[in-house]
Amino acid sequence: MKNIYFKYIASFKGLSKEIWFLAFVTFVNRAGTMILPFLSRYLNEELEFSLENVGIILSFFGIGSLVGHYLGGKLTDKIGFYNIMVRSLLTTGFLFIGLQFVTSFWAMCFSIFIIMSVADMFRPALFVSLKAYSKPENQTRSLALIRLAINLGFIFGPIVGGFLIVNSGYITLFWIDGITCILSTLLFVMLVKKKELHNKEEKEQALQKVEKFSLFQDKPYLIFLGISFLMGMVFMQLFFTMPTFHNKQFGLTEDYTGLLMLLNAVLIVLLEMPLVSWIENKKISNPKLFFYSSFLMGISFVFLLFDSYWQILIIHMLFITVGEMISFPFTNTFAMNRAKKGQEGSYMAWYSISFSFAHIICPILSFTIIEKFGYKTNWSLTAIYGLIAMFLSVWLYQIIKKSHEPINQ
Repeated sequence: MKNIYFKYIASFKGLSKEIWFLAFVTFVNRAGTMILPFLSRYLNEELEFSLENVGIILSFFGIGSLVGHYLGGKLTDKIGFYNIMVRSLLTTGFLFIGLQFVTSFWAMCFSIFIIMSVADMFRPALFVSLKAYSKPENQTRSLALIRLAINLGFIFGPIVGGFLIVNSGYITLFWIDGITCILSTLLFVMLVKKKELHNKEEKEQALQKVEKFSLFQDKPYLIFLGISFLMGMVFMQLFFTMPTFHNKQFGLTEDYTGLLMLLNAVLIVLLEMPLVSWIENKKISNPKLFFYSSFLMGISFVFLLFDSYWQILIIHMLFITVGEMISFPFTNTFAMNRAKKGQEGSYMAWYSISFSFAHIICPILSFTIIEKFGYKTNWSLTAIYGLIAMFLSVWLYQIIKKSHEPINQ
């Protein structure tokens, strides 16, 4: 046990203090975002919107996220990641506080769209900041630490949020969400010093090259975006279709769904950093990791075809979580390493946008299939997404190898 403990601690060594500060700020921000896991219930039970209208409002959540990622990437390249992170966090705090006063349907659609457009400008900027504040060899572990902070917040936030709803209602959550965003901004400014990714001369040279090069000319990157989108289509099932499946097929209540999600978060907190460290030491190529991940995530839904026993849900969660841990930290590194100087924000934006498209398409397509053909048809299609991602990963490996580029770029 002592040996395992020391190996776990060793996986965190070498990360810069700025990355640790970023992780702390991310934890405070994520733990404070308590309303999001309960948003659908708030809209349905408190504001008495129909489930159909709740679905429309949540689609604006995805559309706003897509716009936010795109704008965040563009603005990051123009005015720098630090400025975008500060402004996004601070503005989101005030918008969350104001959301409690919105009660009509279209006003809620517009408000959710604006909040997510502003909030998700933060993500491309955060990804770029990892390149600025960490050494190249530590970028993947730096992201893994940020993901660990997010998942710790994911464990802490809903527990406290559920307690507050029961004891003081939903309104308290809006205030806490807003205040923690503002607090995160203050902590970020106090703890993390502003740093430019490139100096002035490098920026000018990069801008000249950027005018001649578009990321849409980067064929390996376009294939990678396809893989990311398909992984998103698989992974988003956890949040959209699985909770209803738990109830319809096994009669499980929300607390059991929460426990299964908790299993995902706890496994990531305990295992992802050591796993990432082990993978880096083994020097497994990124396309191979995408292949293994797509296989594990896809086959986890094949298990759901055998749904006579509720224990299959645990097996499903174990497989999809391992698949997530194998690839998600490395997808970020792959995207950043392929980015040309001066285009880091745009590259990271399109990486995030690939997941935003999945966020928009997955609930609409999956629930339509479930309503017309049943859950098993949807699980079969989801497994096919994983299979296609596997083929794309092989194609990506072959193209990079033929071009004689570093296979992990």
